[in-house]
Amino acid sequence: MDNLNINWFPGHMTKALRMIQANLKLVDVVIELLDARIPVSSANPVIHQILEGKPRVVALNKIDLAEPEWTKQWVDTFHVQGLQVVTIDSMTGKGTKALVSQVEQLGSAKAAKLVAKGVNPRAVRAMILGIPNVGKSSLINRLLGTKAVRTADKPGVTRGKQWITIGKNLELLDTPGVLWPKFEDPEVGFKLAMTGAINDDIYDVETAMSKLLLFLRENYSDRLIERYNLSSPLPEDSTELLGLIGARRGCLRSGGLIDYEKARRIILNEFRGSKLGNFTLDRPNQ
Repeated sequence: MDNLNINWFPGHMTKALRMIQANLKLVDVVIELLDARIPVSSANPVIHQILEGKPRVVALNKIDLAEPEWTKQWVDTFHVQGLQVVTIDSMTGKGTKALVSQVEQLGSAKAAKLVAKGVNPRAVRAMILGIPNVGKSSLINRLLGTKAVRTADKPGVTRGKQWITIGKNLELLDTPGVLWPKFEDPEVGFKLAMTGAINDDIYDVETAMSKLLLFLRENYSDRLIERYNLSSPLPEDSTELLGLIGARRGCLRSGGLIDYEKARRIILNEFRGSKLGNFTLDRPNQ
């Protein structure tokens, strides 16, 4: 049940890592963009190894999809670790002004040192890092107030390096989303798959959805009952539960057979789109 057989590290990601390492010396601050639903699972350990002690601001994105009480606990957890953290929703712009302010403040120290050495004043330079589909391009578009940066609702759209000027005091270096070569913890792979960080065609959707249904049954059975008009208690078998939902949603083939694949897609899309409510899959106490 736990083995999703995920091993995804396309060639362009290897190239992206090399590019990130080569350009770190050009920036004053690193913005690490994390998914507020999975703050641990969306943190790339390879990136952490190459940051070279750069000042860092953690931006918890997609707070509109996460559970507010857990987001607050994550903010407190990061603060205890001595990290600067901002909660944002890149689609609406919530929290983005606070993010820019923290980045400018953190990077101003280096800029002041350069001025003291006789270098002409310049804007703070920051690099945005994050895994695919975490919302980097959407954040930049929101900061720019335009659709200048190409975006799409699938992992791996941004491929090349881009410098973007934000006002007079900040320049951003956008980079492609980078995953790591192997997910040692199957739970991490599962959470990345369910939140859309991994293309759906490179993992076992059937296994993942069985795991998701059992997770929802155990922790959010009331939401399943309400959304799909089910009766309590819910069946313990994930296939039986999937069949009930499929029947309720009219996922039927000729002869009245359940179209399980269609039912899985409906549930996954509704889970990702918050039709089942907000979810936080990573918990600080875990």
